[in-house]
Amino acid sequence: MFKRSTWLHLRIPFSFFLLPVFLFALAISPNINVSRIIIVFISLHFFLYPASNGFNSYFDKDEKSIGGLKHPPKVTKGLYYTALFFDFIAIVLGLMISWEFAIMLFVYGLVSKAYSHPAVRIKKYPWLSWFIAGFFQGTFTFLMAYMGLNAFDFMVFGQWHVVFPGLLTSMILWGSYPMTQIYQHEEDVKRGDITLSYRLGLRGTFYFTAFSFSIGAAMFFYYFLEYHQEKYAWHFILSMAPVVLYFGYWYLRVHKDASKADYSHTMRLNTVSALCLNIFFIWFFLDSSQVLQALKAGY
Repeated sequence: MFKRSTWLHLRIPFSFFLLPVFLFALAISPNINVSRIIIVFISLHFFLYPASNGFNSYFDKDEKSIGGLKHPPKVTKGLYYTALFFDFIAIVLGLMISWEFAIMLFVYGLVSKAYSHPAVRIKKYPWLSWFIAGFFQGTFTFLMAYMGLNAFDFMVFGQWHVVFPGLLTSMILWGSYPMTQIYQHEEDVKRGDITLSYRLGLRGTFYFTAFSFSIGAAMFFYYFLEYHQEKYAWHFILSMAPVVLYFGYWYLRVHKDASKADYSHTMRLNTVSALCLNIFFIWFFLDSSQVLQALKAGY
């Protein structure tokens, strides 16, 4: 547990790329409570996600670059036990809010293990892994965070005004997911993992992402118009402009030189995308009426 390689494979900073889902759930939460915000944030980003990263790394045993780790060291048995321990801590923290939230954390952990464990290894099925990764990192996590932030129960699954924005997060992830695999074709195939990006090919991955991202952005625009204010819809589109520009720039480079479909460009796209989304959702949260109401009412 105390080995440097173990902490590197947990990839805690990588949680930054999944932060927009939490921030979006926070921004539309009607019951703002500081202690719940802290507990949900820590349980997800410092324990649940790193546990998933570590567990995945342990069974993949990657020799080349992976998300958030350009030169992954060899894994040890300690990584496996640390990942399980981090899962346990996440669930214990979840129980501080509610048993329902703790169950959601537990289910997420099970699915993340099934994704990489050799007994199931969802990762080797291109379309199934694409759907499950996008759904659980998006819709499921959004609902989980919303439940924890507001101390709600499973009734949120039947509330369209909560499920719909959750599905929007999945739309963005379904679009971006193949791009995270674009530089790993050789190593994935070596392990027998036929990823969606490999099936689509380099150019096909770019076309698929462009199409999916466009649909997702249009649905976000509609959501903000329908449920909030027009200014949020336009600000969202504006906040995505740097992502589109870098995506187009990268596509042109890959079009000329296939070797540019590499780790460095992938991580830059992820960073630009996460940064833009995080800034937008923080602004949306601070500008929203829910925050003002919470400040007036106190904690």
